[in-house]
Amino acid sequence: MNVKESLLKAFAEADGRYISGTMLAEQLGVSRNAVWKAVKSLESEGYIIDSVTAKGYRLSGASNCLSEQLISAKVNASVLGSRIIVLDETDSTNNYAKGAIENGTENGTVIVADRQTAGKGRMGRSFISPSGTGLYMSVILRPEFSIQTAPLITSAVAVAAAEAIESLCKADVRIKWVNDLYLNGKKIAGILTEASVNMEMRALDIAVIGIGINVRSIGDRFDEELRQRASSIQDECGAVLDRNALCAAVINHLDVHLSKIENREYLREYRRRELLTGNLITANVGSETFVGKAVGIDRNANLMIETENGTVRSLSSGEANLCRIVK
Repeated sequence: MNVKESLLKAFAEADGRYISGTMLAEQLGVSRNAVWKAVKSLESEGYIIDSVTAKGYRLSGASNCLSEQLISAKVNASVLGSRIIVLDETDSTNNYAKGAIENGTENGTVIVADRQTAGKGRMGRSFISPSGTGLYMSVILRPEFSIQTAPLITSAVAVAAAEAIESLCKADVRIKWVNDLYLNGKKIAGILTEASVNMEMRALDIAVIGIGINVRSIGDRFDEELRQRASSIQDECGAVLDRNALCAAVINHLDVHLSKIENREYLREYRRRELLTGNLITANVGSETFVGKAVGIDRNANLMIETENGTVRSLSSGEANLCRIVK
């Protein structure tokens, strides 16, 4: 770890408190001049560092740079976050994760990017991912649970992400089955889980969990049509969140839910937050479109729909590509 990285780690551990240059020099085992140079180097990279005579330095809460050190300092997960890779830009964190898997990266690795040039949503849709505004991350998971449990991953991630957001700000995050998070009726996050199956062993081999959260104000980065449907945490509740802290919170909550996913306890929270239940909706299943009332989420995280003839169908996320409330 170089001086800049060590300095970021020290700032993260100080949690907003000032640290004197002398104390930093002693802690890092370098000269005060080396500390000063590292501060200036970080500032040139976009970090905002407050400096006050007789008090020292601290990382400003207005700073908006992503950092492995700033994320790791707040991670207390047992499995996830064992390695964190932070990128300025990539086409898609899920694509980067797949390449990392081919190179043998370990279970629990998290890839985070400031910007995606080709962010991915479900059914081939794009996820707009401008710089400085969102948290775009992918988690590499080598599951120990059964293949029958695999369909639960996305819904467990949705609960973890909702809880992570609410742990940092006052918000009421809801879930639109199966993979979207909403605030005040607008989408603020999406989840894309991609998995490979070992057919010979009939086991889930590996999963890549992609999470995209609109954190800071989106301004004019979305076109008018998209702004009607999508928003950000800041735009909806006024909270200006630290993306590093949010990333760590997502990792921590997800680690807990995935470790207990087979007991399905998280589904109680998923059902409490779910938006479609109780509404008349349209659902697209293959080439078929039908109308029915969403009546709940079953134990496999499928959406149960009561059709016009009174029968109840359970739809998996794999077969239903679009469900909308009938206005």
